[in-house]
Amino acid sequence: MIDEAFAPLSAAAEAVPLDTQRVIAYPTLFVLIAFGSLVPVVPTGALVSSAAVVAFHQGTPVVPLFFIFAVASAGAFAGDVSLYSLGRRGLDSDGGSKWLERLRQKAPPDRLEKARRGLERHGVAVLVVSRLVPAGRIPVMLACLLARMRTRTFVRGNLPACLAWAATYQLVGVAGGSLFPQPWEGVAAAVGLALLASLVPVVWRRLRNLRVRDA
Repeated sequence: MIDEAFAPLSAAAEAVPLDTQRVIAYPTLFVLIAFGSLVPVVPTGALVSSAAVVAFHQGTPVVPLFFIFAVASAGAFAGDVSLYSLGRRGLDSDGGSKWLERLRQKAPPDRLEKARRGLERHGVAVLVVSRLVPAGRIPVMLACLLARMRTRTFVRGNLPACLAWAATYQLVGVAGGSLFPQPWEGVAAAVGLALLASLVPVVWRRLRNLRVRDA
């Protein structure tokens, strides 16, 4: 039943030349990931995993997987650096900025304090961990801003963080592609896993806050 429902979409995709698909897909992936890093509303990890699933099911997946890794890393890096630069501009101005305020709203005090301590102990290496931990990127970025870390220093630590992030979510996609015979099944599994990972910290914080109130 489900296979029949997806059959028209699969036929339409196969009708488009593969080179044309890639020309459209790579810039779109870059824009979506950069935008999702700048405005954290797009599930960027799920995008990378989904793209990796589709690439895995192609006849020669090595080349498209390499390009997905490069495009995803570049998009995440561009979005992070843009957001950090906007935050620095707001921090240095008297009136602040909406970008800095958004970062403050998305960084609970306890996570911000934890990020600040991690930054003091490990320096820019904590950026790599923050990219891999769900909901960890914004508190660490805000801690870097409040510590008035130079943009150049942030860039140096953020580059390996984006590379590690892209590689991790691409591996999730490859695993999903290898477990399911149909690409859409792997995409659904990858998206579900990425969304679940992003929801766990939110649910955990709410449950902890409820316990604190009851105590």
